[in-house]
Amino acid sequence: MIEALECRGCTAEDWSRVCIAPESEPQLFSNVDFEGDVCIGVVGRSLRPDACIRNATLKDCIIGDSPRIRNVHGSITNMNIGNNVTIENVGRIECEPHAGCGVGMEINVLDETGTRPVIAYIGLTAQSAILMARSPRSVAEELYNQTLEYLPMRPAKASIGDSARITDTQIISNVEIGRECIIEGAARLSNGTIANNANPGKGLAYIGPGVDADGFIIEDGVVDAGALIRHTFVGQGVRLEKYFTSHDSLFFANCSMENGEACALFAGPYTVSMHKGTLLIGCQTSFMNAGSSTNQSNHMYKLGPVHWGVLERGVKTSSNSYLMLGANIGAFSLLMGDHKTHPDSREFPFSYLFGDASGATVVVPAVMLRSCGLMRDEKKWPTRDRRRRRGMPLRDRVIFDVLNPCTVEAMLSAIDTIRELMHRPADDDRYIRYKGMKLSRASLERAIKLYTLGVKKYLTGILLPDTPAEDENGWVFPSAPADENLRAQWAEPWIDLAGQPMPRRYLTAAIETTGVTQREEIFDEAMERYDTLQQEWISARIPDELRLSAEELRRGAAEFDTLVETDRETYRNNLSAELAMLGLY
Repeated sequence: MIEALECRGCTAEDWSRVCIAPESEPQLFSNVDFEGDVCIGVVGRSLRPDACIRNATLKDCIIGDSPRIRNVHGSITNMNIGNNVTIENVGRIECEPHAGCGVGMEINVLDETGTRPVIAYIGLTAQSAILMARSPRSVAEELYNQTLEYLPMRPAKASIGDSARITDTQIISNVEIGRECIIEGAARLSNGTIANNANPGKGLAYIGPGVDADGFIIEDGVVDAGALIRHTFVGQGVRLEKYFTSHDSLFFANCSMENGEACALFAGPYTVSMHKGTLLIGCQTSFMNAGSSTNQSNHMYKLGPVHWGVLERGVKTSSNSYLMLGANIGAFSLLMGDHKTHPDSREFPFSYLFGDASGATVVVPAVMLRSCGLMRDEKKWPTRDRRRRRGMPLRDRVIFDVLNPCTVEAMLSAIDTIRELMHRPADDDRYIRYKGMKLSRASLERAIKLYTLGVKKYLTGILLPDTPAEDENGWVFPSAPADENLRAQWAEPWIDLAGQPMPRRYLTAAIETTGVTQREEIFDEAMERYDTLQQEWISARIPDELRLSAEELRRGAAEFDTLVETDRETYRNNLSAELAMLGLY
């Protein structure tokens, strides 16, 4: 074997340290330099027609069966390489002993100064990550220590998994590459892990042309088309592409980001940004859609980039919108114009927020409830889940419901708040001011009706979806439990934990637990019991004025549907008029 290899231009520092399976075909080797300890499995055409190792330097490597390794301009150093791997036209692939490969790196999300870093690892969920990012300092430190204890010991040599394919790539340094992962045309990959959890042949993990990544974990995600990432976690079904730039950011299930920039962003499930000039910085999002040139500010030139904010579930931003952080924008709101007074609109979900000429925030509560696009979004999100039907464990727990105990609780509270505000006199500009926001009396009056219809729509969908009309006369609204403690527990507020609504007691239990695995089990239980927990919450939380008969609830839901359908019809008519105006004849 040695003589045959030397005849084909192969060399070795010490042939005694080179082990090649005897079933291998020497003619499939050419111009290979062996350095240090090298062990190679079967290289034969019977296993793989295009198997070969040519024009490569291998140093301290273990290589499985059926490799195709060609044209390595530098060397492959200190790597464990699986079966049926393709490595072709690369600069160099190397790994330092005991390299972390991105696992355990700190990502300074939200507050860029790093007061509550999130530790990245394979299997990180949106729910665990948001606990690390948002908990009080003492709790965050305990979660930090628990996560460090959870991290597995890293192997001395990084690996390239079975059937991985690496082509036309320049530099790969200290990167662990999972099975069936594909890297094509990347510029530089350093200090990271690329993982594939899908069934054979259904993998999502992909790195495309021009990508430059340093400090990253990509788990069942795609980074493509010149994206530039630093200290970034890319979760399942995520796509970062078209020269998107990210640093110290986290992206969870099915986010899609193109062209713009993210800095210290916690992008919860289904956050979307597609436009050049869009900067998402120092904020938490989920189900968000960022319009072109959306911008945020977290510095204010005083104590550094310490300001951050929350855009609750479903927030949309218009083109050229600006938000000065810190701020908290209520769920499913539309943000337009410049907002410079740190608005906190959590109490008014489903609102329009306009920035006036002075940067103040004018709130029109509840009007998003009648938008036909809102119900369309709820239906489209599940169909766009890239994780489904791939056999992978779904890391991030996602509830798609627009109307859920979190948003309904906010609407119930908003009704009470608005009734109090209606007793206040308006200022000289005819606005009622509340927590730095401006609201008109007419918009408040309309909001009470819209919020009430929204609650009725929710109750009908949960309590009456399968109730036959003939049985409705005997239907009784679910009663709260007699036990006061149990009633208080069922009625407690819910929290939307990065796409997963749950009662606050589950959040408390997750914070108080002593390990990462136990914490994930608590989140799993909340997910599994979601329907039951909703029923309990409804029975204990809904006020007497909304404990209505089935007929009254359905009538309210029908009125809600009519508003949505009217909005849809108005939109269609306006669209038809626009198309007619633009017609050729």
